[in-house]
Amino acid sequence: MKRVLGAAVAAGAGVLAWSLVEAQSFTVRQIAAPVLPPGSKPIRILHLSDLHLTPAQRRKVAWVRDLARFRPDLVVDTGDNLAHVDAVPTALEALEPLMAFPGVFVHGSNDYFAPTPRNPLKYLKEPTQARDGKTSLDTDALTAGLETGGWVNLNNVRTSLEVAGLQVSFVGLDDPHIGRDRLPAPAEEAAEAALQIGVVHAPYLRALGQLREDGAEVILAGHTHGGQVNVPGKGALVTNCDLDTTRASGLHGWPGPRPDEQGGSESAWLHVSAGLGTSPYTPVRLACRPEATMLTLLPRRA
Repeated sequence: MKRVLGAAVAAGAGVLAWSLVEAQSFTVRQIAAPVLPPGSKPIRILHLSDLHLTPAQRRKVAWVRDLARFRPDLVVDTGDNLAHVDAVPTALEALEPLMAFPGVFVHGSNDYFAPTPRNPLKYLKEPTQARDGKTSLDTDALTAGLETGGWVNLNNVRTSLEVAGLQVSFVGLDDPHIGRDRLPAPAEEAAEAALQIGVVHAPYLRALGQLREDGAEVILAGHTHGGQVNVPGKGALVTNCDLDTTRASGLHGWPGPRPDEQGGSESAWLHVSAGLGTSPYTPVRLACRPEATMLTLLPRRA
């Protein structure tokens, strides 16, 4: 019995040690989706989410800054950049080289409130809830810094931008996880766009439904951390929202099959980023490396 118990403790310690290492094993995913009009030039989107930065995370700051080498046509930041009351300058430092490129952003709950200790097992029961008494962060300074850098604030906003020579319309929602999402009113004189992209932090079904009904053909979200702790062979156990665990990260169709699959013509492309960080109180990942994504939008077949 002692040997069995000792082996179990050793195995648990090994898993914990690896999960701490994996949380620092940043990677760039490369994926593509055929969604543009035939004959269009591809659009390369760098999708960032859930950096959860603290001032001490110098290695992560350097890694994010180096992403500028990909020279994307567009950067999409789906929120939760902060994880500390003094992290706004850190986040703006990390993102500064990427502001040389067109960008759009929405906020997540952790851009409004500092993280607090909590029992991680509660994630298995239900999505986390906003609590009274949380420490407010300097969201205005983060927003101003991103806007000054040239990125467009999409929190409950719609706009249109020229990206890689194509007119692209955007509709964004503030974070549904804390009830801040409000679909913006239709534009009175909307520019004729080749594509509509929806942007939101937390991929709650109501938010995805609103974006798809509004005409979004591509939807980008984060929040889930890809499950953060996955079971090999099974995948994510939770998404921290009401999205199914099979779409906890990666590129999928929503609400049905992918648009390039039979029967998927009524669906949008949904990309959920597993994100780059964690709460500082649960700094682990298992079978779910922290990631940024280079999403290349390709022309559909004629």
